[in-house]
Amino acid sequence: MNTRLVDSLLQIITSLTLEERLLLQERLNSLAIQLTPDVCGGQPRIRNTRIPVWTLVAFRQQGADDAELLRNYPTLTNDDLTTAWAYYAQHEEELNRVLAVINEDDNA
Repeated sequence: MNTRLVDSLLQIITSLTLEERLLLQERLNSLAIQLTPDVCGGQPRIRNTRIPVWTLVAFRQQGADDAELLRNYPTLTNDDLTTAWAYYAQHEEELNRVLAVINEDDNA
């Protein structure tokens, strides 16, 4: 592990303004969400999984809490869920459209 690199990064991060830190956090969170054309229909998914963000959002909207989701998806972490919720907050319209199409298909 390169502790000097980590220390220098920490020094840079602590010098950021609040707005810059929020942007950094947003960019880091976005790394945890992947969009790959041939995986999960190209829908945003939790990194290195085949779990689309919309699936987690749908279960949450049906009343599942984080603990239940973590039990049902044991490969996920609290950080994964936090990232999914942040992604949903930033892309709510897009994901709601996906959920609406899926709900229409289920009711057809």
